[in-house]
Amino acid sequence: MIFPEHCKHVGHASTKPCDERVYFLSRWLLRDTPGGHEVLEVTLDQTRKGMMRPVLSSRVLATESEVYHYPEKVNLHNRTRLVELALDSGCRCTVFTSHDEHQTFVLDPDLSGFLKIHVYDVSPPRPSLSSCIHELENAGLFGLLTVQFCHHIRDITEVSADVYPCRAAGFEKTLDEDTMQGGEKVAGCLTAAQFYTECYGKDFHLVNICPLECVREEPFIARCCRGEREGPGSWNGKSGAVVHWGADPGNIYAAVRDLVSRWREK
Repeated sequence: MIFPEHCKHVGHASTKPCDERVYFLSRWLLRDTPGGHEVLEVTLDQTRKGMMRPVLSSRVLATESEVYHYPEKVNLHNRTRLVELALDSGCRCTVFTSHDEHQTFVLDPDLSGFLKIHVYDVSPPRPSLSSCIHELENAGLFGLLTVQFCHHIRDITEVSADVYPCRAAGFEKTLDEDTMQGGEKVAGCLTAAQFYTECYGKDFHLVNICPLECVREEPFIARCCRGEREGPGSWNGKSGAVVHWGADPGNIYAAVRDLVSRWREK
C-alpha cells in the first residue's frame, strides 16, 4: 500500500507553468488526463535550489482506469477511514480531497498492518469511551498511529435484573434513587455491590456489568469506575488499558497512544 503520510508530498499536475519542474516536496503527482487522474511517482533533483525543482525520473503508479476520485470532502487525517473507503471503492487507487482542497491518495489499500484495538464499553446511557474514540478518530488524532478500533458495547437493557445502576440510563428502579428491600437482582459492578452492602447488607444477587468483565480480545481499552484499576495492565488474561468512567478526551487519547507504543514494543 502507498498512502502518503502528508498531503504536502502530493502535487496536482494540470499545466506546466514551470516547464518540467515541480514543487520541491512532491514525491507523487496527480496528473490530469482526459479520462481523469493518473498517479505518478517522481524523483527530483535535490542538488538544485529553489522551490521548483527538475524531475529526474517519473513512473506511472496507477492509470486513469485504475483511479477513483472519492466524491465527498473528507478529513485527510482520519487515515484508517480513508483506507476503509479506498477498500470499499473496489479500485486500485482512490483520490481524496479535503475540505480545504488538499489532496492525497491510497494505492492498493490494505488494513493488515493496522493494529486492531478492542474497545469495551456499556450503554445506556451514552457509551462515553466508545463515543469519544469515534470523535477523536473523526478528528484525525489517531491518524499516524495506524490503528483500527473494534467496538464491543454491552446493552444493559438486555440484562434481566430488578435494579439498575442509575436514573441517567433511563431505568425505572435504580440504586441511586430507590430504597432496597433485600433479595434484589442488581445489574451493577463492584462499586454497586459495595454501595448496596454498606447501605442494605448482603442480601442481593449481582449481575456484573463492568466493561472489564467483557474483555476477550487484546490489546483492549475499557472504562471502569474504580480509580485503582486505571492504567496499563491485564484483565481476563488479556493485555490492555483501563480509563476512568469519566475520563476526558485528552486522557483517552494518551491511553491509546501509550497502549499502542507498549504493544508494538512487545
